[in-house]
Amino acid sequence: MDSGRIRFFLSEVRRNFARNLIMQLTAIGTVTVTIVLLGGFLFTRQTLGAIGGNVIEKIEISVFLRSDATTAQAKRLQATLEHDPRVRSVEYVPKAEGLREMRDRLRGQIDTSLLTSNPLPDALRIRVVDPARARDVATFAAKQPLVDKVEYAQDAVEKLLRVFDVLGRVGLGVIALLVFTAAIIISNTIRLTVFARRREIAIMQLVGASGLYIRMPFICEGFIDGFAGAAIAIAVLAIARAELWPKLVVALSFLPLHAAAIDGPMFGLQLLGVGSAVGIVASWLSVGRYLRT
Repeated sequence: MDSGRIRFFLSEVRRNFARNLIMQLTAIGTVTVTIVLLGGFLFTRQTLGAIGGNVIEKIEISVFLRSDATTAQAKRLQATLEHDPRVRSVEYVPKAEGLREMRDRLRGQIDTSLLTSNPLPDALRIRVVDPARARDVATFAAKQPLVDKVEYAQDAVEKLLRVFDVLGRVGLGVIALLVFTAAIIISNTIRLTVFARRREIAIMQLVGASGLYIRMPFICEGFIDGFAGAAIAIAVLAIARAELWPKLVVALSFLPLHAAAIDGPMFGLQLLGVGSAVGIVASWLSVGRYLRT
């Protein structure tokens, strides 16, 4: 493309943008609000997912062995379970160690010094790779001849998994709705510009201008709307995170918020990409109806 065409292209972009400045600012503002909501939603969703994943990873399946099980037999069962691809790790807990842990846990609540014997059995603690397979692993362990009883927080695990599933489905719907709203606003803004210049577009077509050549100024206009709105939104989100996140970590110290580490630069680039892509696609579609193909 020669310098004359480049100058013409830039002048068209500048003229289109200035002609409908109020609508352009409205589109940028809408994209800003949309990306702020989208970014806040994604950040919240990722944070909750990280916290929930941290909680789920700590859930164990407790396998209590029969009282007549020997240490050698317990070790063989441990090795069997460790070879199961669904299992992350297996820890053997002799009953003496189990009693020490119970005394530490109940210290100040129950006087365990009154115990004359150890009432606890030997046990295995299992952590699974996928929490959704915890029930299968627990069922498999319960069928082993040496096992007396199997316990794990079944209800808690299943409820957490259902919550994550619902959050995932609702999240996709919210994201789609927000992106669609921004696309509609940008599309309408570009459509007004195109409508105002429909006669010029017809003349350009008559003299042989290609559809892409006609589209490009409007597409660039949509890109500017999307990029500028996303950039402003990222700045707002960055300020909000810097001001609010440290306070939340202190106020909600009982939650593992440190587990929700977010890659800020990558997150920002993703939001910029979403805003720019929405602007480009919306502009392309809004111009298309006025071009003969």
